[in-house]
Amino acid sequence: MFGVYIIFLIYFLFFAESTGRTFEGRTYHYNLVLFKEIGRFWHHRKTLGVLPVMLNLVGNVVAFLPLGFFLPIMYQKCRSFSYTVFFCFEFSLIVETIQLISKVGSFDVDDLLLNTMGGAIGYLCFITLNYMRRKHHEKKEENQL
Repeated sequence: MFGVYIIFLIYFLFFAESTGRTFEGRTYHYNLVLFKEIGRFWHHRKTLGVLPVMLNLVGNVVAFLPLGFFLPIMYQKCRSFSYTVFFCFEFSLIVETIQLISKVGSFDVDDLLLNTMGGAIGYLCFITLNYMRRKHHEKKEENQL
């Protein structure tokens, strides 16, 4: 499942023309001011419409949620909140840098923040589900005794 997730993520981040990912006539685009693009999208939400605003704000969080969920399953080191969040930040930084260099998309610190938040929420989902799974197995073992 993780491999399928990574393939879809790479496709949508670098190749999906429906999200404006084209190589033709692009220049370098970047935002280094935190909350600038988030504020711009929120300020112009009525003009832009709900879909573009949600794709930018919620989409960046949701896109990295599975990464934060799968990492602790796959790597013992990622059972730590700080390690998982740091890895999600690093991965997002790599993605944003590749987008800048390749001129597909833009480098945006707001995306770094939103992506990292998504990874953190994914980790919290993992912790919650893992706790519930353990409680279920403990209860099952008690009933067998």
